[in-house]
Amino acid sequence: MPYVSIAIPFFRLEVERHDRHWWLTALALAALGIAVAMALFGLPPIDLHGPLHKFGIMDPLCGGTRAARYTAQGNLVQAWRYNPLSILIVGGAALAVLRTFVGLISRRWVTFGFAWTPQRRRWMIGAGLLLLVLLEIRQQMRADLLTAGTDMWR
Repeated sequence: MPYVSIAIPFFRLEVERHDRHWWLTALALAALGIAVAMALFGLPPIDLHGPLHKFGIMDPLCGGTRAARYTAQGNLVQAWRYNPLSILIVGGAALAVLRTFVGLISRRWVTFGFAWTPQRRRWMIGAGLLLLVLLEIRQQMRADLLTAGTDMWR
């Protein structure tokens, strides 16, 4: 049961007395830990690419590892070059950890939600698919950059 609930068109902001999203914090801490480890120690020594990468076919996640490393180092320009999605993921993970920190101190947990209707859900799924297709096209146009330095895995 929310302590405070604020409804804005399309969105809902609730302040609760218990954290219902503890799993989000665990996932965010793992993601941030990996990004920080890569920022400090470099990229993993194993091939993380999908099977089509060897044939020059990029997917929307290509460049994500290097982009997450650059984001953790604070180099957002380079991170954007490799994959803008990683900036959102690392930033979102940092916000989730900040939410937990504030919740532990104040004993109030902020939860953000959407006021879904069937029509809004269809529009959001369509917009998400369009953005995914555009990211795929962008990543494929950067195939030379994304395959550079990965010759040791060919």
